[in-house]
Amino acid sequence: MTILALKNIHFAYPGQAPVLDGASVQLTAGQRLSIAGPNGAGKSTLLRIALGLQLPTAGTVTIFDKERRVEADFHEVRRRIGLVFQDPDDQLFCPTVAEDIAFGPLNLGRTKGEALAIVDKVLTDLNLMHLRDRITHKLSGGEKRLVTLATVLAMEPEALLLDEPTNALDTKNEARLLEILQGLPQAILLVSHNPAFRAALAPDTLELQEGKLV
Repeated sequence: MTILALKNIHFAYPGQAPVLDGASVQLTAGQRLSIAGPNGAGKSTLLRIALGLQLPTAGTVTIFDKERRVEADFHEVRRRIGLVFQDPDDQLFCPTVAEDIAFGPLNLGRTKGEALAIVDKVLTDLNLMHLRDRITHKLSGGEKRLVTLATVLAMEPEALLLDEPTNALDTKNEARLLEILQGLPQAILLVSHNPAFRAALAPDTLELQEGKLV
């Protein structure tokens, strides 16, 4: 099954040169794919376009074999594909870790009891139960990164989009994150500056150069 297919994507921020100029990428079930490229090349923009958080000026966005054009088309997409943002503070906004992880399932209509069961399962699976009742904004950078991943996995997504997941991680937390991600069944589209991390998690790599993926 093709999870996402971005074809001939063009995008420019107002008053600036195009960042994407005919970029195409495809991700299939179970596939692990990396995107590399310099800062400002448009890697994060590409992930945001895949989830409809930004709309391309030209090109087609096909997710789960259906072309997506308007906001309503992407509601289902965001339930089925999880994005881990580059900065955990953009993603964590509840007082405690448990509340942050429960937020997604509650939004999907789960009862409080069901949501808390998901919280405990995800934290147990990730070996993070010791963080369950911690105040989110008091966590270390590495702990926040792992909790961010837990909030996304609580939604039981079919694919993961990871935007620079090793940013600000020490060696120990990076190794822990890699171990967790390697054990997951989901397809993964990874944006990363870290060659060793790319090689270990998603060795098939596309390079974003002059607005195109090569």
